[in-house]
Amino acid sequence: MPDTKFDTMFDYAPAPESRDVVDLKSSYGLFINGEFVDGSGPSFKTVNPATEETLAEVATASSDDVDRAVQAARKAFGVWSALPGAERAKYLFRIARIIQERARELAVLESLDNGKPIRESRDVDVPLVAAHFFYYAGWADKLEYAGFGSRPLGVAGQVIPWNFPLLMLAWKIAPALACGNTVVLKPAETTPLTALLFADICRQAELPPGVVNIVTGAGETGAAVVSHPDVDKVAFTGSTEVGRIIARTVAGTGKKLTLELGGKAANIVFDDAAIDQAVEGIVNGIFFNQGHVCCAGSRLLVQESVQEELLAALKRRLGTLRLGDPLDKNTDIGAINSAEQLAKIRRLSDIGESEGAERWSPACELPGKGFWFPPTVFTGVAQSHSIAREEIFGPVLSVLTFRTPAEAVEKANNTPYGLSAGVWTEKGSRILWMADRLRAGVVWANTFNKFDPASPFGGYKESGYGREGGRHGLEAYLDV
Repeated sequence: MPDTKFDTMFDYAPAPESRDVVDLKSSYGLFINGEFVDGSGPSFKTVNPATEETLAEVATASSDDVDRAVQAARKAFGVWSALPGAERAKYLFRIARIIQERARELAVLESLDNGKPIRESRDVDVPLVAAHFFYYAGWADKLEYAGFGSRPLGVAGQVIPWNFPLLMLAWKIAPALACGNTVVLKPAETTPLTALLFADICRQAELPPGVVNIVTGAGETGAAVVSHPDVDKVAFTGSTEVGRIIARTVAGTGKKLTLELGGKAANIVFDDAAIDQAVEGIVNGIFFNQGHVCCAGSRLLVQESVQEELLAALKRRLGTLRLGDPLDKNTDIGAINSAEQLAKIRRLSDIGESEGAERWSPACELPGKGFWFPPTVFTGVAQSHSIAREEIFGPVLSVLTFRTPAEAVEKANNTPYGLSAGVWTEKGSRILWMADRLRAGVVWANTFNKFDPASPFGGYKESGYGREGGRHGLEAYLDV
């Protein structure tokens, strides 16, 4: 989506990142007890969503394979939990440094398997992954000062989504290991490759066998991990629908559970906000990672008096975004992760039009192969519209208006979700007033999608419960 005036003088030259830094194998097994082993179930293909090419065949873990992984983790727990915190920290620090050393390889593989632009994988995802391991390495010998005790739970069963495959892995594995737990992790079936590369990093760091086990597969594999009787703690990031199933599964078992689920965040712009700054925050809030973000600012609430000015500036900005090859360093918008997710985005967008909202996208030529959807803005949206209530999980923004701060709060909280929100205003007192009333786990002020390993993240209502990150993230992995 080139800017017309700019492109009359200059053209972007392709700037592709090399795929040669990644040693892609034709097939991958399961990682159990420190070794790669065959899976009992039928293998499946993981594809590049930008081209639909098959990247590799990946093993499916059966319930028997999951049992082997859990037993390996149980056996390793005795050794790992007995290590002094300072010794566990050494392994976490080593993993963090290896992640930094192999950052380019990890970033390219993440973009190949997920479809996100290489700039995001390189500049956001992988640095945050290393930062989480560094951060929790620092906590490993200081647990008694965190306020949650220092006794680990045991074996943690962890199921992660496809939108931030490596980052979600770090959010879960780093605090679990720091607290002395061992792990059985199942990555999403569409994005297993960086988790399997992380398994190789565990071997490179000489992590004791069985401390981290990675089992691949679809929903049945995840269900086997969650329901295994020897798993002491379940951590899940994904859809609210699956979160409900997991909550019912573990109810009454004594397993500790954290759920980080869906969102429908409000990004609230007041009339005194810096418009250009707010536009950048809106773009980052909904079009970062193609909108595949649980805390995405998918509902724009703009004060009525500046709606026209802000929307004009937003449309100009969207006209400069570049959609295309995720490995091109010029790319702003990459590929939708799967054909299934693309179909969902199309269906909900069509419903938005049928319900009376006005749809707009910048001039955009979509590639002929792969899964693509242009950045899309809906105006004239009512609170009752499906696109204002359902999580689309794609590059689709719904615009609503408000007149007073009280109305903004009421509309922002009128959702079954409560994961995040953004507030744009020059008045610090208004920011604090809004943050105190918004029912959201994270409230960003004059920014959006800013993360730090020292800051807890989580939600209310149908966005789940429990916190990940920060000192609070230790609680989920300790016997409080």
